[in-house]
Amino acid sequence: MSDDRTNGAAGARPWGWPWVTLCVVLALHVTDEALTNFLSIYNPTVRALRERFGFLPLPTFTFEVWLSGLALAVALLLALSPFAFHAAKWMVPLSYFFGGLMFLNGLGHLAGSIYLRRIMPGAYSAPLLLAASIFLVVRVARRAHLRRSAISSEAGDKRHP
Repeated sequence: MSDDRTNGAAGARPWGWPWVTLCVVLALHVTDEALTNFLSIYNPTVRALRERFGFLPLPTFTFEVWLSGLALAVALLLALSPFAFHAAKWMVPLSYFFGGLMFLNGLGHLAGSIYLRRIMPGAYSAPLLLAASIFLVVRVARRAHLRRSAISSEAGDKRHP
C-alpha cells in the first residue's frame, strides 16, 4: 500500500471513511431493493427494452443470483477500504467511478419514482446514496486539490530560496 498522507497539505486526509460510508450505504440500498422487490420492476423492464430495441447487454436475474452478486460486490468494495485509508493513488479514479455510479443509481431511483408517480424499489435509500457519493467525490477532489496546491507551493519555494 502506498501511504502518501504526509504531503504537507493541511486537511488533505485520505478518504477512507467516505469510502466505507458509501459501501455501507450501498449495502443498505441493496437491502432496501431486496425488501421492496426491485427485481419485479427491473426484470420486466429489461425484457421490454430488449423486445423494443433488440439486443441490449442488460442481464435479468433470479433473486438469489442478484443478491449474492451484490453482496459479493459490497464485500469486495469494503475490502478496498484500507487502500482508501492510505490514499493509494490508483484508488482516485476508482473512487470517482464508484461515487459517480452510485450518484447516478440514486438519481435513477428518484427519477423513476417521479416519472411513474409512485415510490420505486430502492427509492427510500436513494437520498443516502446521493449524499454518501457526494461525500466521497468531494473528499477525493479536495484531497487532489490540496495535494496540487502543496506541490505548487513546494515548487515555488524551490525557485525562490
